[in-house]
Amino acid sequence: MAFSKNRTDSAADINAGAGHSSRLANNRATSARRRSPRVLFYSHDTFGLGHLRRSRTLAAAMTASDSLLSALIITGSPVAGRFTFPERVDYVRLPGVTKRSDGSYISEKLGFDIDETTVIRAGLIKSLVKLFEPDIIVVDKEPTGFRGELKPALDWLHRSGSKTKLILGLRDVLDSPELIVEEWQRKGAVQAVEKHYDEVWVYGLKSVYDPTEALDFSESLKQRMIWTGYLRRDPPPRAEMPEVPYILVTPGGGGDGKAMVDQVLRAYETDPDLSPTALLVYGPFLTGDDRADFETRVAKLKGRVMDVAFDSRLESLMLGAQGVVAMGGYNTFCEILSCDKPALIVPRTVPRLEQYIRASRAQELGLVKMFDKDLNAGSVDAMIDAIRQLPDQRPPSAGSYDGLLDGLDCVVSRIQKLLEPERDSSPV
Repeated sequence: MAFSKNRTDSAADINAGAGHSSRLANNRATSARRRSPRVLFYSHDTFGLGHLRRSRTLAAAMTASDSLLSALIITGSPVAGRFTFPERVDYVRLPGVTKRSDGSYISEKLGFDIDETTVIRAGLIKSLVKLFEPDIIVVDKEPTGFRGELKPALDWLHRSGSKTKLILGLRDVLDSPELIVEEWQRKGAVQAVEKHYDEVWVYGLKSVYDPTEALDFSESLKQRMIWTGYLRRDPPPRAEMPEVPYILVTPGGGGDGKAMVDQVLRAYETDPDLSPTALLVYGPFLTGDDRADFETRVAKLKGRVMDVAFDSRLESLMLGAQGVVAMGGYNTFCEILSCDKPALIVPRTVPRLEQYIRASRAQELGLVKMFDKDLNAGSVDAMIDAIRQLPDQRPPSAGSYDGLLDGLDCVVSRIQKLLEPERDSSPV
């Protein structure tokens, strides 16, 4: 099938097929109120698992608190199907994109250039917004979406006079202030938030870190910001668990976890008496020759390190561990706090400083310890000592930081408040 080189026409063509269905949906809406409240999540997920996992956690909490509410997650994650979703939560996967070694993006499967792929994604998002008719849309991190793919939907909502409430959700740390200012200016993100969004939720505490401090927000927008606290995780039950005491080693999604995994394995290879046993979960994006090399090295350690490819219930494995070695992405950090496990964070510093900033601040607060590769110079001895001491390290609760994990309670409360006008106007 050939696609027009006129990007605007292509977007119109994509949405045309949904026009009839949209009109039918609108007609039904005028004759009767919606059957239930609806929340739509946007989670672009070009790389990694963070955005999808955060949206899934939020959707689960919202539907658990309201037996009538339904949630739909729009995601670009290639591994969304590996996760289970609770009742009344579903997802739609956008055509995937992947980043090349030079930093540019291409279509993951379709073979189209990135502009054409973005037009298709944008059209699908706009159509889903029209058809799903959400009461609330929660956008994760990117105010205008990947390469601006949210703009057509945002503009349509604005022009149509929709009563849909728009929420921008931000993790506790985005990047260094200088890079965030440059990035948001380039994308027109501040203007988009000022124009389109009713509230901004920061999934952290301002007293821990303010990711927006350097951004030029108006006083009006600052008044619309809500600091929720971190998003608590409740580990699901599981029958199968390791039979020996262990520490959990997780590079998150794994796509940028090669260096951390190598450091941990070198520690066990160097010290034949190092304990506890390590359980290494690679993550779905640590693949290919790197993964094969790690598996060969693990096999030679004869059970002192166990490895699995991926586990969608990582929280359960963390709950049973004596400690955690991790890179320190947002979701992993929330799990460490929720499971109250001693943690050694080995943060990445490229392409973003997010993990380093989070780990540094958490160490200052006595919540975790950070393994600084610059200070430790990649020392094998330093990693050996850190692993050996991990089970006896103070857990995060020793920091006694009030309100740290109130995020889900706050979000659920806000959702209920935002939905009150809808419920008040519904027929009895």
